[in-house]
Amino acid sequence: MLKAADLPETIPVFPLPGALLLPRSRLPLHIFEPRYLQMLEDSMKTPTRLIGMVQPNKVPGRDDNALHSIGCAGRVTQFSETEDGRYLITLSGISRFRIRQEVTGFSPYRKCDVRWDGFERDLGATEADTEFDRDSFMELLERYFSARQLSTDWDTLKDAEDELLINSLSMLLDFDPEDKQALLEAPSLATRRETLVTLIEFTLRGGANEEMIQ
Repeated sequence: MLKAADLPETIPVFPLPGALLLPRSRLPLHIFEPRYLQMLEDSMKTPTRLIGMVQPNKVPGRDDNALHSIGCAGRVTQFSETEDGRYLITLSGISRFRIRQEVTGFSPYRKCDVRWDGFERDLGATEADTEFDRDSFMELLERYFSARQLSTDWDTLKDAEDELLINSLSMLLDFDPEDKQALLEAPSLATRRETLVTLIEFTLRGGANEEMIQ
């Protein structure tokens, strides 16, 4: 396990809208663009093998290349190469970070100077949610899956630890990028669970249309 002292001041960043990585969670990625193949190759040469996942910050009238200030770094823990030179990798979430500034240079991919302070909890043990009403949450989740005509392994969900359940759903469910960012920036597991419940309930009400989904 990485310690705070191991975390570098500069990391490569992969801007990808809607892709959420959380600490102690895993994100599969398909790498095929030449600049990101180079990023992966360079990352694998470092002791930490870190890649920072961060969402573009699309605001009308602003720089199209703007990034959200908070992302999450993952360590490359699995990778396999396809016959045509693409890579299938898995990032294991290590810690969130705050971007200080983007690094300019000759790299084909983007790099940022980052700060790790404020996210010390990410490097610790699995987080618990003492106020989690799992029965009510599972009832809400069943309504959501039914309304969206989704299927899942309910036994696995019911047996999952609180953090694994909440973080996995935060990463997998189809929310807008800004909603994903809110889930990422939640300061605690309880806050992320509350945000997740709000987003599910909003969807069941029909989203912005305010029409109840039966």
